Amino acid sequence: MNRNSTRNILNRQKLAPQKKLGQNFLVHSHTAERIVQKAAIKKNDIVTEVGVGLGALTRPLAAAAQQVIGIETDSGIIRLHKEQQDLPTNVILRHQDILQVDFKQLAAESGGRIFFIANLPYSISTPFLFKLINHAHLIQRAVIMLQQEVAQRLAAQPGTKEYGVPTVLLASCADIKMVMRVKPEEFHPRPRVDSAVVELSFFPVPDRVEKLDKFCANTLRKVVSTAFGKRRKTLINALQSGDFSLTKMQLHELLATCNISPSIRAERLELQDFIRLTNGIENYQKIIT
Repeated sequence: MNRNSTRNILNRQKLAPQKKLGQNFLVHSHTAERIVQKAAIKKNDIVTEVGVGLGALTRPLAAAAQQVIGIETDSGIIRLHKEQQDLPTNVILRHQDILQVDFKQLAAESGGRIFFIANLPYSISTPFLFKLINHAHLIQRAVIMLQQEVAQRLAAQPGTKEYGVPTVLLASCADIKMVMRVKPEEFHPRPRVDSAVVELSFFPVPDRVEKLDKFCANTLRKVVSTAFGKRRKTLINALQSGDFSLTKMQLHELLATCNISPSIRAERLELQDFIRLTNGIENYQKIIT
């Protein structure tokens, strides 16, 4: 694959990259091969690829894995592959929106846990990441291409402007590793920003995650989202805007019990602080009800 051959394939099929789908096709086979190599795919792996596109990543995936389940939302791309019959025989092509896919069913097809490889459209990267977090118990790994700015957010440290809701929630269930950076000239059309490939490891459960205090994932999501929803406000004021059924005085008492300053801002809290706060809220609500 190269830029000219990509254009020619699209033109022959009267297709064009759709802006609303955020389509940017990989045009260099060596980049796709590097991603597959970095993903350390084994011969018995069943891999789910999100965004098949013209198959630049699908073909080296199929050569490395036992089977590839290709999820593609563009009906024109689906038509192209069905007419051309140009994908390897161990690729199952599905016309679906990954945000609507039943992950429980997909996990069963994958042998128990899902292994994702994805060149994600920027427009769905955030909802897809949250879907991964919400279904962490069904996922083995996810090796995904993201806008570099989004990738940096996932690995951000407390106290930085990049640190936020996805940073904290992802850290509560997975480890993240930066795999490689990809320049705009690797795509057609060229995006205006650099991209990055990251690896998210959910299972086996990372040691760091195993050592965390036990917590309710739903309550943690609510606490973190509320705290960062008013990130310029102090923590006490941000929490007061949430639906915790606690008065300001009760929140002050709670924060004191958790050894957290009410005047701190959400971006200064570490994951363990949020977990302590989550458990504190749950315990306090049991006492007052």
